[in-house]
Amino acid sequence: MMALTGRPKVSIIGAGHVGSTLGMRIAESALADVVMVDIVEGMPQGKALDLSEARPIVGNDVRIVGTNDYAEIAGSDIVVTTSGMPRKPGMSRDDLIEINAKIARDVATNIKKYAPDAIIIQVANPLDAITYVIAEITQVPKHKIMGMAGVLDSARYRYFIAEELGVSVKDVQGFVLGGHGDSMVPLPRLTTVGGVPLPDVLPAERIEAIVERTRKGGAEIVSLLKTGSAYYAPSAATWEMVKAIIKDEKRILPVAAYLNGEYGIKGLFVGVLAVLGKDGVEKIWEVPLTEEELKALQESARHVEELVKKVDELGIL
Repeated sequence: MMALTGRPKVSIIGAGHVGSTLGMRIAESALADVVMVDIVEGMPQGKALDLSEARPIVGNDVRIVGTNDYAEIAGSDIVVTTSGMPRKPGMSRDDLIEINAKIARDVATNIKKYAPDAIIIQVANPLDAITYVIAEITQVPKHKIMGMAGVLDSARYRYFIAEELGVSVKDVQGFVLGGHGDSMVPLPRLTTVGGVPLPDVLPAERIEAIVERTRKGGAEIVSLLKTGSAYYAPSAATWEMVKAIIKDEKRILPVAAYLNGEYGIKGLFVGVLAVLGKDGVEKIWEVPLTEEELKALQESARHVEELVKKVDELGIL
């Protein structure tokens, strides 16, 4: 069992590409001690040792543990769940629902047993529906569980805009709402470049091309890698959420949060802007949407609802 150090503790379930890269980001920014759990014997231990041996070079004293034993997650401030089958070329995120929901059931059961007070961030796909599965099994307060999607989708969206215009990504502000899939809802009307609305600096057809590329952003990488899916940007997006919670930053970030009537959506985890701090999702940050934008968001939520119903039909809960 990891000894107490007085630092925050973040446990990562799944020590594959996303999980281990996230562990590296957390450790190298000295945010927290890290536990990486995986069912593959030796793999999390080896990655933890490798990361630990880098500590004298990067200059941090955080503890990094790799294990096959869920008991090590006890006392975690945050548990990040990355366990799941990645996409292969030609697959949609939704195609993973049955296998990843079953994996999530086992993960959630162990979180409930060993770290019932932790804030949970879900990463594996199909993200919105799997977040629902974990919430149902762990029965944690809804503000203490969320999915990582919007931060990643928004980062892709902002990068594509910056590349199109030849400007710094720092000066592109925008966000993506809705489910993490083809029905996600980028909002060009509320996107700015150097404070100027995006529609004033890019023609409609270029904006639409960027919106479509954002929706297909994950699939584009899967088709290039052929044997896996994205992990550098997903781990960076998750790190930003972890940092906002641990440092109580009150960041307004797009995450898959539980909605209880906001935007006319109830009982689902859907991508919206939320204030993240030490208590998790501290507030849903509602933005004024046009009738067309609201319709698109509600349609995206209906798609999430269909996946949740499929989970119920599979008898996973």
